[in-house]
Amino acid sequence: MNQGKTNRLVMTALFAALTFVATQSIRIPLPGAFVHTGNVMVLLSVLLLGYKKGALAGGLGLAFFDLMNGFAMEAPYFLVESFIVGGAGWLMFHYVFKEKVKNPSDLWKIVITAVVTGITKILMTQLKNTIILLYGGANFEKAFNGALALLPATLINVAVTIILVTILFLPLEKALAPMKLR
Repeated sequence: MNQGKTNRLVMTALFAALTFVATQSIRIPLPGAFVHTGNVMVLLSVLLLGYKKGALAGGLGLAFFDLMNGFAMEAPYFLVESFIVGGAGWLMFHYVFKEKVKNPSDLWKIVITAVVTGITKILMTQLKNTIILLYGGANFEKAFNGALALLPATLINVAVTIILVTILFLPLEKALAPMKLR
């Protein structure tokens, strides 16, 4: 295995571990979910490692958290969600902005990317919770409204993700650039 492949493999594993730690270390419970910083690491993973490796790292970190904390039924969902939500961020970053964020004046591109990612996360959470409530026997209106009541933690997680990714992306990008991870 050459140096580049080894670096990418090690960084993918590192970002999976960082996602797990970010989810495990800060947990503020709210109805239906909890506030955590795992989503920050998922988006940073996708932006810094590329779509496939980053979404895999983020998804594995979240899934491992679920497996270790009694949420095993949620693990497959969050692995898939990392690819969908990460894909929204990657498409925005890669195809709309063409990855050109090289100085602080370009940080608005990261903010927009994080907002698009956050909107996708909110939609995925609303859909998942609505389906769960429908499966539990609620009619569509009650399921949809019940799912809305479970969104506060997701909204806070999205806001925290937008802020922290905006702050952390540029220094991490510069530090990791020599490794050519994408």
